[in-house]
Amino acid sequence: MSRSIESIIDDFLTCGPYAVVGASRDRAKYGNKVLRAYQQRQVKVYAVNPAATEIEGQAAYPDLRSLPETPRGISLITPPRVTEIVIAEAIELGVAFAWMQPGAESPVAIERAAAAGMEVIADGSCFLVVSGYHE
Repeated sequence: MSRSIESIIDDFLTCGPYAVVGASRDRAKYGNKVLRAYQQRQVKVYAVNPAATEIEGQAAYPDLRSLPETPRGISLITPPRVTEIVIAEAIELGVAFAWMQPGAESPVAIERAAAAGMEVIADGSCFLVVSGYHE
């Protein structure tokens, strides 16, 4: 029996650490807003962006392998083709959850993640809405 999306989201939110893949230095972009939403929740979160060394006052990392620890959950704000690459890396590392923000979803990535036992949120749910993010 598969779990409801609400149950998966609740479990995702229980504890980190987390990583925002596609974190952006541009405060108008969703990759930045999602990172700030985690910061507002005061949880451990890592920024992943191969073109940045710092975002919102914290170190940024080029990929999941470079993080000081494996995140329990990742938020993806990436084009679908990049999402597929990131999911392959996340599977190798044993990441438990992947939340694909609207627009980041890839049917291939969803199928691969689920087949590997990863819990996937890719139903159009937006982390900003669920987390109660505010500017």
